[in-house]
Amino acid sequence: VKAKTLILEGDPKDRICRAVEEMNVNLLVIGSRGLGQIKRAFLGSVSDYCSHHAKCPVLVVKPPAKKKSS
Repeated sequence: VKAKTLILEGDPKDRICRAVEEMNVNLLVIGSRGLGQIKRAFLGSVSDYCSHHAKCPVLVVKPPAKKKSS
């Protein structure tokens, strides 16, 4: 597996999708911060945007589930 890490400037949603096209990426792996629906509605979700606009398959990695304290 070949993997690359990039540091880009600009709007994350647009820059990530543009980099996917420029680099002919086969799979985009992107993290999700696990924001609630209200925060996501106001801030937008980079992972959601990329999953709909990237020109390759997208794997969204979510944070681990929080353990319930008893």
